This record gives sequence, C-alpha cells and structure tokens, in this order.
Amino acid sequence: MLNRGFMSLIATQFFGAMNDNVLKGILTFMVIDGAWSGDLGEGGQGIVGVCFTVPFIILSAFAGQLADRFSKRTVTLWVKALEIPIAAMAGFGFYCGDLWITLAALVALTCQSSFFGPAKYGMIPELVGDDQLSRANGTINMLTNAAVIVGTLVAGLVSDRYSPQVESSGVLWMPAAALLSIAVLGFIASLFLTELRSGERSIQYQWNPFSTYLCTIREMAKTPLLMIMLAWGYFYLLAGIALFIVPEYTIVLDVSRAEASVLMGVLGVAIGVGCGVAGFVSGRHIEPRLIPLGAIGLTLFFFLLAYVPPSLAAGEGSARIAFSNVSWFILGAGFFAGFYIVPLQALLQGLSPDAERGQYLGTANAVSFAFMTLAALFYWLVRDSFGDQPQLIFFLCSGLMAVGAAFFLWRLSGIRKYLETELVNAVEGNDVRN
Repeated sequence: MLNRGFMSLIATQFFGAMNDNVLKGILTFMVIDGAWSGDLGEGGQGIVGVCFTVPFIILSAFAGQLADRFSKRTVTLWVKALEIPIAAMAGFGFYCGDLWITLAALVALTCQSSFFGPAKYGMIPELVGDDQLSRANGTINMLTNAAVIVGTLVAGLVSDRYSPQVESSGVLWMPAAALLSIAVLGFIASLFLTELRSGERSIQYQWNPFSTYLCTIREMAKTPLLMIMLAWGYFYLLAGIALFIVPEYTIVLDVSRAEASVLMGVLGVAIGVGCGVAGFVSGRHIEPRLIPLGAIGLTLFFFLLAYVPPSLAAGEGSARIAFSNVSWFILGAGFFAGFYIVPLQALLQGLSPDAERGQYLGTANAVSFAFMTLAALFYWLVRDSFGDQPQLIFFLCSGLMAVGAAFFLWRLSGIRKYLETELVNAVEGNDVRN
C-alpha cells in the first residue's frame, strides 16, 4: 500500500474529513450554547446534521455516475479545487455572524464531499491489490478518524476563541483562517494522485437520482450486497445519534467546548484504532466474523454510557475528561465500531462489479446518509424529552444496536459460504480480481 497514489489519497481524505468536522463542529457548538444558541430551538444541532446529510442523499447517484464516467483522479481534483471558495464562504459567514450564510456553506461543502465519496472509495481497488482491500480500508478509516480527532479538537479550540463563553468579544477571523488553510492543504495533497483509469465515457447520465438508486438496489438484491449495504448504513443511524449527544457533555459535565471536543477526539482515536486492528486481523482476507463482535461491543458500551452516571476524575481541564468514566466507555464503543464497519466496507468494494463500482458505492453512500438524516430528525424530536440528561438517549442506541445487529446477522448468516463460492467461480473463470 506504500505507493504514491494511495498515500496521496490518504492525505487528501485526511484534510477533507478534517475540514468537514471543523465547520460542522464550530456550527454545532455555536447552536448549542454559543453565538447562535437557541436560534434553531432545543436540539438544534439535529438541524445542522440534516444540512450535512441531505446533499449526500440527493447527489450520491450523480457522484457515482461521474466516478464511473471519468477518471477518479480527475473527479478528485475538481472537488478539492471547489473546497477552497466554499471554505472562504463559511469563513465569511462566521466573520459576519450570519447563521444562514454559514449553514449554506455547510450545505455547499457537503455537496462537494458527496462527489468525492464514490471516487475515493472506488479508487482504492485501483490503487492497491484486492488482497489488500481490508488493510487499505482499515488504514484509511484509521487515518480518517485521526482527521476527525484533529478537526474536532480544532473546532473546540476555535469555538472557544471565536465565541467565548465568558468574555463578550471573540476572534472573528479565526474560523476563516482554519477552514481556508485546511482546504488549500487538501488540494495540494490531491495533486500527487497517480493517473487512474479514464472511466467509461459511454455511460449515460440518469438525472433522476432515485431511479438510479432503485435500479442499483434491484441489482444488489440479487446478491448479499443489499443486506451488507443496509447493515453498513444502519451503523450510521446509531453513530449519528451518538455524535449529537457527545457535544452536549458541555452541559452534562459543565465543561468548556474545548474540553468536550476531547471526548470527540477520544471517539475518533478509538474508531481509528478499531479500524486499524480490524484491518490487521483480517490480513489478506475479508473477515465477516468481526461484525458480530463489533455489534456486541457497541451494544454493551452504549448501555454503559447511559446507565453509569457521568463523572469527572480529579484534576483540571482536559485531564479530567481524559480519565472520566465517559471517556472510557466512548473509547470502548469506538473501538468496536471499527470491527463492525471495516468488513462491511470491504465487502461492498470487493463484491461490487468493476464497471459499476462508482454507482454501487454512490448508492451505499446515499443510504448511509439517509440513515444519518433519520438520526438528525430523531434526535431533534426526542431531545426535549430528556431535559438536562441527554446521555440517557444512549439507552435507545443500545437497544437499536442489539435489535438491528440480530436482524442483519441473521440475514447475512451465509456470507462466508457465498464468498467461498465467489472465490471458486473466480478461479474457474481465471478472474484474478475476485
């Protein structure tokens, strides 16, 4: 995997994920208890979440077609160049103190990211051997979560200086400086991508995204891919709910935004390590047996996050957060999340047909963000019922994880046999890719 193309993809993805989380993180903190507190109502971060996810649902079909029709390197260069003016727009919104300009910039940034998703995941099999898919996915997920950590920590620090909780004036230019710097670094990283296949120019665009999704889903339904995609997407329903709860620990634990962002950092570290370990354990194979292990771990640690009263360790600042019971439970949930998602992601890539991989992954992307949109709406609807104890929503996460995992594991009980059959067919047909 140590080739220039894959290293460039990792760096490009790193800065893209980092920028997404800086913008979304600052906006979320401002809506919870910052400059725009109360402007979107109780649980208003759910509305921010909807703005972040809906563009992926609408545009992922076009993005998948574009990734199949053109070189995935070309698509990546286009979208990374667009990120720079979008970052400038977001910075302008923060500087002027205009919530709606900043929300519009968030929508624009997610539109840009939606076109990067299918190209990003679709180029992995072109950059590494198929026997390295699990390791490549584990690596890119690990480093993406490292980017989430850095982006979340930056968001917390910038938020405290942009809209201080005690003082009346802040550093208004700080969000713009952070967002623009990261966008420029991401574009520079994309320039080092190696040349990739030119794509199939004969593909005709389907302008109705939902007809594209339905057509692809019908094809997926002929194989286990449909259940794999739904199991992958279901994870994002629960992850989305969890990501709305964690920033509210500013209220639950009475800490600053920078300190609360440490918890988000712990979650990112844990998912990254879990993905890395899952990729290492899988070796040169896709290992579906990791999925139930990940599901059990998630169910347990979601339950503990709700059941055990949250507390801080002795000490000051982020040190208290680092050794709190909350951080240990978040660490456990994040670690097992890696075990759950890496084999599912590798299965999606490995079983998708070469010529239509972009469309398949675009559809999977749309489904995962549809689940995240449901998470945002769900959180917005239930948040008011939990008052000053939003952490109790983790009880719902635990129950949903247990029920969903049982269903999907039942439906995917024959996946190992299916993979063995595919391998035999590949050998007989001299299909090296499979």
